Amino acid sequence: MNLKIALFGIAREIVGQPTLEVSAPEGQSAQGLLQSLHARYPELARLSSLAVAVNNEYAADDTPLQERDEIALIPPVSGG
Repeated sequence: MNLKIALFGIAREIVGQPTLEVSAPEGQSAQGLLQSLHARYPELARLSSLAVAVNNEYAADDTPLQERDEIALIPPVSGG
């Protein structure tokens, strides 16, 4: 299946574009997606945390992904 992922903050800077399309096996979990992205973009693995949101909600590691899901990578946020 093909997944479309929106990237924000430092994740967008690391990948070099605001969205990413990746091919994944049916039923890929949110954690599995992160692992494959860490392999493709090792700088993502260096972030202190990187949340996966699916359909506007933070996803648990075992959340299965579907081709039509709205997926976003949300890096740690700092500010004051």
